[in-house]
Amino acid sequence: MATSTRRHEAPVSIRNATVADVEACARICYDAFTAINKEYNFPPDFPSVQVAQEVMKFMFSHPKFYCVVAEQDGKVIGSNCLDERTAVAGVGPITVDPTAQNSGAGRQLMLAVMERAAAQKFASTRLVQAAFHSRSMSLYAKLGFDVKEPLVVLQGPKIGNIPAGYSVRKATGADLNACDGLCRRIHGHDRSNEMADAIAFGSATLVERDGRLTGCTSIIGFFGFAVAESNSDLQALIAAAEMFAGPGFLLPTRNTELFRWCLRNGLRVVEPMTLMSLGLYNEPAGPFMPSISF
Repeated sequence: MATSTRRHEAPVSIRNATVADVEACARICYDAFTAINKEYNFPPDFPSVQVAQEVMKFMFSHPKFYCVVAEQDGKVIGSNCLDERTAVAGVGPITVDPTAQNSGAGRQLMLAVMERAAAQKFASTRLVQAAFHSRSMSLYAKLGFDVKEPLVVLQGPKIGNIPAGYSVRKATGADLNACDGLCRRIHGHDRSNEMADAIAFGSATLVERDGRLTGCTSIIGFFGFAVAESNSDLQALIAAAEMFAGPGFLLPTRNTELFRWCLRNGLRVVEPMTLMSLGLYNEPAGPFMPSISF
């Protein structure tokens, strides 16, 4: 158990999260993201406490997520999670009660999942942070995370108009091996467990060109990732989406061709974000879109 103390304040302790913590942590998650985004004039990442509850319940009960809570004076004041479904560990969401800011809880929550990632021998630990939030970027940089990719969240109306020669359909379990192979070619590792979860939820889709798989996504949205052989394949996946889940989907702005295509098709920038990494990082060998984890 980790602890942190500040003058005139009770110590902050870190423990494993349980499903019983979902309600308290969801409220904190909603309040924390709403407060910081409102401070910088951005819309909240979680539109309601109920959505935060769904996310927290999924993570706190999933065997491949390591989740912790911070307590002070016997009260839960924050939480953090480590997605352990792939060879790369993904951090977040990390949230601290706005009334308990500057208590050291955020740093303790980060150290807890970093220690877990090191103990589990993950080659890399990654996260996505709000680029306008200078305090969080500074904390992660101090803890050893390097900036790897500038991102934006994009939202807007359905595009439709899938390019000729491309076919988009729901992914099934039979597609996992092909999706894994594509992800390994782009990133150097697969995201098989994430795709399996997305297939079970019914959100995973793939694009085929010339009779073979050329791109796949767990969902075109905040919690989904995508990889493809070309920008045209990613355009087909984006164009086929009925909606962009959550605040929107994340796009690397260094992919200027795809970024401009999205803007020409009526999508707008919701907020800037940053992909950061600790440990091994392979520069992507093709077009991709990260999830809010990495």
